[in-house]
Amino acid sequence: MTVFTYPQKVLFQHCDPAGIVFYPRYFEMINATVEDWFDARIGVSFAQMHGPLQVAVPTAALQISFTAPSRLGEMLEFRLTPTRLGRSSLDLEISAVCGDEQRLEMTATLVFTRNGAGKSVPWPDNLRAKIDNEINEMVEKNA
Repeated sequence: MTVFTYPQKVLFQHCDPAGIVFYPRYFEMINATVEDWFDARIGVSFAQMHGPLQVAVPTAALQISFTAPSRLGEMLEFRLTPTRLGRSSLDLEISAVCGDEQRLEMTATLVFTRNGAGKSVPWPDNLRAKIDNEINEMVEKNA
C-alpha cells in the first residue's frame, strides 16, 4: 500500500471573507481524512466505532505548520501516513498539497479508548495488526 490520499475541494464553508481557508476548517478536513483512512484501510468506520463497538480515537496531541494559503475552489490532496503505533496511541503524519505546493504539515497523536473508560486502553489485536501492517508497508517501501 502507499500513502493514503484524500482529495478535498476548498468550499465556501471553509473560507473567510477573503476566500482563503480559515485555519480551523483545516482540522475538519483533516478529521475527514483520518475518518476515511480508518474506514478504507483499517476496515472500521467511525460509525461502527462510536456505535456498536463503543470505542473512539480522540486526538491527544497536534503539531501543525501552515506553509501556504489555500483558496476557494482549489483541490487539496491530503496525505496520511501512520508512523508509530504504541500500546494505546497512534502517530500520524498528515500533509496537504495543491499541485506541487505544500499547504500544511501535521503530526497527530490519537489514542484508543472505550466509552466510559475515561482513559486510553490498549488497541484490540485486530486493529493493532491492521495498523501495524500499514506502518510496516510504508517502512519497507521507503527502505
